[in-house]
Amino acid sequence: MTYDLDRTILELEAEARYADPAERRQIEAELGLARAERETILAEQDGRISAEPPF
Repeated sequence: MTYDLDRTILELEAEARYADPAERRQIEAELGLARAERETILAEQDGRISAEPPF
């Protein structure tokens, strides 16, 4: 799962390097979401957070 996200992040970073300013903002927003998703998955795997509902 994280492999796919890592690859997506690398692709978005590469796209952002050569994008015009308007497109770069959109790519950076997508990049932020992908990084947050990856961090959430890693935190669940490490046990730092729980995916179980609190009830």
